[in-house]
Amino acid sequence: MNISKQVALVTGANRGLGKHLAEELLKRGAKVYAGARNPESVNIPGAIPIQLDITNPESVKAAASTASDVTLLINNAGTSTGASVLTGSWDDIHLEFDTHVFGTLSMVRDFAPVLEKNGGGSILNILSVLSWYTTDSTGAYSAAKSAEWSMTNALRLSLAPKNITVSGLHVGYMDTDMTKGLEKPKSDPKKIAEIAINGIENGLYEIIADDISTNVQKGLSGGVNALYPELLTIK
Repeated sequence: MNISKQVALVTGANRGLGKHLAEELLKRGAKVYAGARNPESVNIPGAIPIQLDITNPESVKAAASTASDVTLLINNAGTSTGASVLTGSWDDIHLEFDTHVFGTLSMVRDFAPVLEKNGGGSILNILSVLSWYTTDSTGAYSAAKSAEWSMTNALRLSLAPKNITVSGLHVGYMDTDMTKGLEKPKSDPKKIAEIAINGIENGLYEIIADDISTNVQKGLSGGVNALYPELLTIK
C-alpha cells in the first residue's frame, strides 16, 4: 500500500499513540481524519478533526458519512479501567468490551462498505500483548483485547474477498497518558507509530512491535504452563 495515496481515519487521535499515528501518516503524504469525542482537542496541523465516539452507533454512522473517501481505517481508540474480571465493577467491564470489541466492530461494519466503494484498502486494529497474556489487574482489558484479536481474525476472512486487508498491532506498554504512574518498561509511541505504518505499507496481517510481544507470542505454543508458571507453585 502506498501511504501517500491513502485517505486515513484514526480513532482516538487527540493524544497518545493515535496522535503519533496521525502525524506519521501526514508525514508520509496521506490525507488524515483525526477522530476524537471532542474534536477541539485535536491539535495536529494538517489533520481534519472529526467528532467520533466509537461507543455511540450514531456518531460512528455520522463519521462514515462525513469521511466517505476513507481507504485506511485505524481503530486506535481505547480505554483501560484496571478492572479485575472477578472483582471489578460491571460498569468498568462493560466499558472495556463496549470500547475494544463492540466499538471497534461498529467502526468496521460502517466503514467496510466505504473502503469497498473506494476500491478496497486496509484496516488496522490496535491490539496489545495483553490480548495474549493477562494479569488479575488487567483482566477485563485483556479479556476485551483477546476478543478483539479473535474478531480481527474473523474480519480478515470476511473482508479479504472485498480487497480489504485487516491487520493487528501487538505492543506492550507505551509511554502515554494511559500508562502514567505504571513502573514498567515502556516503548516510545512515536517509534511504535512508525512500525505500525511500515507494517500497513508492507501489507502485514500481524505487526509485532516490541520484544515483549515477540516473546509472549512464542510462549503461546507452550500453553498455560509456559505463560503462567506461577500456577505450578500454587497446586
